[in-house]
Amino acid sequence: MGCILKGGGGLYGRLSLGAVVLAAGQGSRMGYRPKCLLEIAGVSLIRRQLIALSGAGVDQLVVVLGHYADLIRPLIEDFPITVIDLSAESEFSQKYSVSAGIDALHGKFDAVMVAPSDMPLLGTADYTDLIGAYKKRPEGIQMVRPVLQQGLGNPVIFDYAITEESQDGIEPICRNWWNNHQEKCFAWPTKNDRFVVDIDTLEDLEILEKRLGRKLIYPEAVGMVHGSA
Repeated sequence: MGCILKGGGGLYGRLSLGAVVLAAGQGSRMGYRPKCLLEIAGVSLIRRQLIALSGAGVDQLVVVLGHYADLIRPLIEDFPITVIDLSAESEFSQKYSVSAGIDALHGKFDAVMVAPSDMPLLGTADYTDLIGAYKKRPEGIQMVRPVLQQGLGNPVIFDYAITEESQDGIEPICRNWWNNHQEKCFAWPTKNDRFVVDIDTLEDLEILEKRLGRKLIYPEAVGMVHGSA
């Protein structure tokens, strides 16, 4: 007997799902601060992500750290997650971070989700909807990502088999694979703009604060970080 995926809209066999959350960036356009530690109502963006993903039924969560690992790790180590610290490595590209995160998954999964850590509005229901879209994907499709008015959103979810079969690697948020294998990709249409809201610049932050009607703030320790890391 299959199980009903919450929000998935039908009867399906259970999906084993691993998730990789990317939090290794330098945040140069945000004044060299870790974007994922911005807080909404006292809760950091990365903790919000981990809570939401856990609620969506992800089987294993891997968080990839790099710059600011010493600041981020203490705020997430109470979660039952796997933490990969790349701070001693010479490379911090998204491609490298994705590969390191996928390598840290224990065993094989049906699917993998890759999520940036600076998506401030995504909650459990949003992740559940995306997982449901993946489970109902058309035959032959291996990768699904949300698309709002032809603009690509995040996270992306794809067959674990891609990590074993792909010859061109998993590029930043899998963009190269998406571009090079259109016949195996499904642009899941959505009107939910939470899939396209992220924070890259101070202007993005100001727009989000106006939308929420509140300030996003850094913990005191983060407020002292500046300059090149």
